[in-house]
Amino acid sequence: MSAAARVVGVDVGGTFTDLFLFDAASRTFRTAKVPSNRGDEAVGFLNGLRQLGAVADLGSVVHGTTVGTNALLERKGAKVGLITTRGFRDVIEMRRRDRLRTWGLWGDFVPVVDRDFRLEVEERTLADGTIRQPVDPAAVRDAVRQLLAQGAEALAIVFINAYANPANEEAALAAAREAWPGDTISCSSQILPEIREFERSSTTALNAYLQPVVGSYLGKLDAALQGEGFAGRFHIVQSNGGVMSTESARRLPVRTALSGPAAGVIAAAAIATEAGFPDVVTGDLGGTSFDVSLVVGGETALAAQTTIDFGLVIRTPMIEITTIGAGGGSIARVDAGGLLQVGPESAGSRPGPVCYAQGNTRPTLTDANVVLGRINAERPIGGGLARLDVEAARAAILEHVGRPLGLDAMAAAEAILRVANGHMASAIRLVSIERGHDPARFAAVPFGGGGALHAGALIREVGLKAALLPRFPGINSALGCVIADIRHDQVRTVNLSLEGIDAPALDRLMVSEAAAVRAVVADAGLPVERIDTVFALDMHYAGQTHTVSVPLPVEARDGTTGVTAAVIREAFETAYQASFSRLLDGVPARIVNLRTAAIGRRPRFDLSTLAPEPGATLEGARRGTRPVWFGDAWHETAILSRLDLPVGAVVPGPAILEQPDATTVVDPGLAARVDRLGNMIIESAAFRDGSAA
Repeated sequence: MSAAARVVGVDVGGTFTDLFLFDAASRTFRTAKVPSNRGDEAVGFLNGLRQLGAVADLGSVVHGTTVGTNALLERKGAKVGLITTRGFRDVIEMRRRDRLRTWGLWGDFVPVVDRDFRLEVEERTLADGTIRQPVDPAAVRDAVRQLLAQGAEALAIVFINAYANPANEEAALAAAREAWPGDTISCSSQILPEIREFERSSTTALNAYLQPVVGSYLGKLDAALQGEGFAGRFHIVQSNGGVMSTESARRLPVRTALSGPAAGVIAAAAIATEAGFPDVVTGDLGGTSFDVSLVVGGETALAAQTTIDFGLVIRTPMIEITTIGAGGGSIARVDAGGLLQVGPESAGSRPGPVCYAQGNTRPTLTDANVVLGRINAERPIGGGLARLDVEAARAAILEHVGRPLGLDAMAAAEAILRVANGHMASAIRLVSIERGHDPARFAAVPFGGGGALHAGALIREVGLKAALLPRFPGINSALGCVIADIRHDQVRTVNLSLEGIDAPALDRLMVSEAAAVRAVVADAGLPVERIDTVFALDMHYAGQTHTVSVPLPVEARDGTTGVTAAVIREAFETAYQASFSRLLDGVPARIVNLRTAAIGRRPRFDLSTLAPEPGATLEGARRGTRPVWFGDAWHETAILSRLDLPVGAVVPGPAILEQPDATTVVDPGLAARVDRLGNMIIESAAFRDGSAA
């Protein structure tokens, strides 16, 4: 058996670690779901790998991680020292003068770099790249020594206008390396050589903030893998949905924020497109959050800039994901005004929901699903518990929600579900209706450990046309790690007027940028069928502040891209018209930034590999019935083993479909069918074909 053919995707979440192994030689796969070990994720990581066989027999491991995201949200990064241009130490704190709360002028913001750790040196680069004052290397070394004495663990170097000419920053970086131990140094001209001082400062500082944390985490995993005899390649999923080497992840950890959710969106987009649903809204419901993203025409949406938390701005390409605090562990409570709230506080994996019997006494969304009979208390997912404590969950719901609201336990549990479903529906409306999309054209793709429990509610609440449940909803992000392409993005500020543009000079720059990003992809060490180069320009009309992204229909081949002013103008007007429904005749256009991406297309994963076995039958999938609460009454509900359902089977609601990684609820009035890939399609109309359950 060839080790190179065996690739495993690993998604480490707050509650569970999910794994998907694919053997390309035998076209077989295996899955695993094990409890995560918060604080020492390598334990759950290795436990899951061992369930799939000998770690030494693996050719590559691709990992989606939330370590960087958690460090930012929980403010548990490194102590960062910043060296910047004289007079600019407070750029990172002044931000864009936005407010934590829309109404009112109060609210606190604490930057990730304390003011005492922001030191200034004399240097100045002008906006046109002219060096007015060179930097003094001795002053940089003195600043480094002072920061080390103060306890700095990582260093960021950000000089004004370094995007136009990085010479002073490069000199400072060379001087800093003479005095700084290790390689936890982030230089803005290497992290983000792009105009706008705050965004460049913030991204560079956050990269430094994460370097020791992510580097230590990856080091532990590397050591654990080597201890198991693993000799393959270890890769990380980026926030843009592509894969990068661990070496790149250590250098650019800021690109790992939202890594795990991004992998799930990649898998959901691929599955939905193959199933005939090019327009979908994905929803990853884990233990802590509900992550929503829009896929239009089979393409994920990339944002050039993301705010992880108030004031923590990262300017690097990321899949557009909206996150709310509505996960399985979200705690339900009645606030001082007598209103029922669900989340954002979460019980996490430790102690977890009340039904886990690990010390928590406050009810969660999972507890409500258990009490309502939607989750089988005798067969909890993930294998970490023998059974769930239904009575403890019921008592907690009654005490903390039922009595304060004058409801019995069942009505209180139903209320928790309705509030949580309302939050999820609002998040979906935010990424669809508020961006001009009709949700009736879209199908939901809920995944994660809890997504399939709420598919019917999302259809009803938002008016979606259907819900598509992947074959393995609870391991969808791990599958995304296996099928994601390799990708590297690069940006460079050019500041050119389209009028009289030197197209040959721009062409030479594009060819150079393409060679640089392609080299990174080629060095990643994963097999690819080809490497595509994608160009886009950030453009606007003269006098405007904000830009539109303008994809260019050109590629670097044979030393040229063939770009011309006419090609750029047509692409700009198409993009601007699509965004604003008008053009500004007579106003000159400007090119602000050039964005270049190389995408290494990995061998296509055949999703039919996941399809049900030919011998599967509907009768063989039946597991009896049990009472389940829907609305305001108990319904005797069919229980089926989802993975044993044959292609074409139709299951009318109410029904519960169980599998090791997730539970699917088919509400009364809905019906579900199994498509040729093993996906479950849930719609409001009855089906004509197939046999009813």
